Amino acid sequence: MSEKIDKAMSLFKERKYEEAIDAFSTVLETEPDNADVYNNLAVAYSCVGDFDQAENYFVKALELDPQLAQAYINLSDLYYKAGDLASAVGTLQRGSYELTDNMVIAHLLARVYIEDQRWDDAIEELDKVLEDNPENYDAFYDLGHVYFELGDYEGAISCFENVVAYKENNELIYYALAQAYEANNEIDKAISNYLKSIAVNDKFTLAYKKVGILFMARKDYEDAIEYFEDYVNFDIPQEEKDSVNKLIERIKGVSRK
Repeated sequence: MSEKIDKAMSLFKERKYEEAIDAFSTVLETEPDNADVYNNLAVAYSCVGDFDQAENYFVKALELDPQLAQAYINLSDLYYKAGDLASAVGTLQRGSYELTDNMVIAHLLARVYIEDQRWDDAIEELDKVLEDNPENYDAFYDLGHVYFELGDYEGAISCFENVVAYKENNELIYYALAQAYEANNEIDKAISNYLKSIAVNDKFTLAYKKVGILFMARKDYEDAIEYFEDYVNFDIPQEEKDSVNKLIERIKGVSRK
């Protein structure tokens, strides 16, 4: 890497984006076919909010080097943040075609498909990612959410259980697994996993409400009251707090009968 590129990169890392733009532009005067520099220049433009220029330079980078994975990723992210899912998908599809073994692009494509509710397409990409790396818990997590949205709760449970095997002590994973068990009418396992999410993060408010509701449905009124009372002690909207307090009073009335 030349000294000029080093200087431009240093300016970018220091968040001096306007100066970095000037520096990268200077490099292009002597290296007009440097795709990496066009990609970096595009990122700098995106950082100053000039998305049209950023798009132009990402496209130029890919014209010069159709194998430049980061340019596909950056350009798709630009489209995604602008709400243009169709262009984000198209960019990543092209990247996946050019770089068939790049699982980062495949996974990003799956996530945009999920955002666009293209469930079957998402499953196809995630299966590809997991075939390449069967221990990719992020892909299992995403696949679990797809199955959940499709109403395949057993498939979701299987995926989330795989995630727990790779990444323990994460309240979001236990919560997702609990939701899947709840939807599959496996209430004891749902409660167990909601409690695990609380054990990992005792300030995870949603789990307190969820487990309180399930204890109430199971007529374990003392446990329900305990978790609802914990829930209302958190910083939640007053309207929600009032509603749950009324529910607590009703449960207490039922439990005394």
